[in-house]
This record gives sequence, C-alpha cells and structure tokens, in this order.
Amino acid sequence: MPSSPITNASSTSAPSALVFDACNAGVVLRAVLFVQLVVATVAIYGAETVWDWFSTTALLTGACLPGTLVWLITACSLKHQLQRIGRRGQYLAGVFLGALAGLYACGTLQLVGIGKAPWLASAVSGGLLAALLVTALVLRARGNMPAQTQARLTELQSRIRPHFLFNTLNSAIALVRAEPAKAEALLEDLSDLFRYALTEHNLTTTLAQEIELAQRYLSIEKVRFGERLQIQWQLDESVHGALLPPLLLQPLVENAIHHGVEPNASGGKLQVRTEKRGSEALIQIINTLPSTHSGRPSTGNGIALDNVKARLSLLHDLQGSFNARERDGLYVVRISVPLPKHPSNP
Repeated sequence: MPSSPITNASSTSAPSALVFDACNAGVVLRAVLFVQLVVATVAIYGAETVWDWFSTTALLTGACLPGTLVWLITACSLKHQLQRIGRRGQYLAGVFLGALAGLYACGTLQLVGIGKAPWLASAVSGGLLAALLVTALVLRARGNMPAQTQARLTELQSRIRPHFLFNTLNSAIALVRAEPAKAEALLEDLSDLFRYALTEHNLTTTLAQEIELAQRYLSIEKVRFGERLQIQWQLDESVHGALLPPLLLQPLVENAIHHGVEPNASGGKLQVRTEKRGSEALIQIINTLPSTHSGRPSTGNGIALDNVKARLSLLHDLQGSFNARERDGLYVVRISVPLPKHPSNP
C-alpha cells in the first residue's frame, strides 16, 4: 500500500479557537431557549394572573426572539472575521452584538406602542444576556474537555492492546520466510498505525484520512484471519472531506472485528459505506454477528461506542448523529456528520 498522508495529519496548524460558533445548530437552539427562559422569568414580575403573565411573555417574545435571531445571524455571518481577533475580541464582539440586538428588540416594542422606549436598559440587557450566553457556551466547552481527554485516552489504549500487537507480530514472523514482501508490508502497516495512534493530533481530521487508517488496520487483520474475514468497501469520495475527531473510525472497525468476526469459527463479513445524503455525509459500519450472539453488545463494545458518540458530539454537537443497533443478524453503526461548505479534496 502506498504511503499516505495519515502520518502527517497532525502537522497541519490548527486554526484560531472560536469562542462561540453561531452557525452551529446546537448554539442556535441553546441561545433561543436561554433568551426565552429569561423572558418568561421577567414576565412573572408584575403579572397578577396567569393570563397577564402569558400575554406579557408573548409580547416580549415577539420583540426579543427577532433580536436574538439577528444576533445569531450577524455572529454567524462574521464567523471568520471573529476567529481572527482572538478570544477577548470575540467576547467583546459578542457583547456588542448583544447590545445591538437589545436595541433592535426595543425598537420592535416601540413599533407596537408600549409607551416610552427603554433604549439604554434594552442595550444593557442585550449586552448582559449576550455575555451570559457566551460565557455559558465557553464553560460548556471547557466542561466537556475532561470527557474528551478521557475518551481519547481510552481510544489510544485500545489501539495498543497487547493481544493485537502480539498477533500481528506472530503473523509477520510466520510470513518472513515464506512471503517476505508480505511480511514487510504487514510491518509497515503496523508501524504507520501505531505512529498515527501515538501522535498528538488536531481536534479534527478528514473522513478520507480516517478511512485510510481503517484500511491499514484491516489489511493487518486480513493477514491474520485470511478467508474468515470478508471486507467490502462502498465509498463515495465526494463526502471524504467531512470532518471527524481523530481515531474515530478505526475503533469502530476494530469493534466489528473483535465482536462480530473473531468469535465466529466460520468468520464473518464487514462492510464500510460512505455516501452523501443532502448536506450530510453518512458513514455505516456493518458486520455480521456470531450465531450464538446474545442480542446485546458486550460491555467493552458499549464503552467504546459511548466514547465514539461523546467525541462526535463534542465536535458536531446537534449536527452530528450516532446510532448503533442490531438488525437482521447484522450490527449496524450509523454516523451522520455535516459536510463542510467548502469541502477539501480527500
């Protein structure tokens, strides 16, 4: 197999950190819900009946919701400019845009005739709410970092499990005299796999690089299992610029081997599919199950899948989805991630 870019994937410089991404569906949903909760709480004060509270909430929502959407749309449109000005500048820009959104909401209330417009109070309230929202998003990201680190460490440990290393070396030893070229290729794949697993990575990599890493892993396992392992690839290269956390696909493939093929004396089949579904990349890993399968994934399998799901959620939030289930004697893992607006060539 020719040399690949996977060993150099970590050398690319990471872009400047973005404090909040207003283009993210999760951020939009949280912003709207946060502002709505504040509006509903404020409307309680001065409301003598439930109907007074409901009508006041509706009036304030009619003004604040458009203002919130203006804040989100503006921040999304200026995403790349915000990313260049550093964290402090992004905080200040978020607060400033919040103040403008407050003025917009106040203007909306003025149009419906609420009396004297509280322009200064609206601007201060908008800036304060924006500051609280940005702070909450930052704290959420920081709070997820331990989970991300733990997930990555667990994945790295599973990449260097002793039994996998020993089995691969034994396979190479058996091939040294009979098929030296095949043994050399096997050891090269093993070296590339471990080099990539033990290298510091950026937060993202491409689907193309993840597929190439999985192919190297499967070429090693193919030597060990021989005809017991049947592999099928159905790849749509148009989606291979999609972004994934590093070391996401290979552990899923390893799970399929470890829990679907290895326990079966007659072996099994493994299929990896990628395809485009609208503006998303769909990835499926499908493997046959042993005839004595109990109907549940083993504990180890569940832990690995939970780690993969958590890391995917950290990167794509609500825009990414992960599902794993048994269907008609097959175990199907399905991942959906958004395609970049300007996809890179795989």
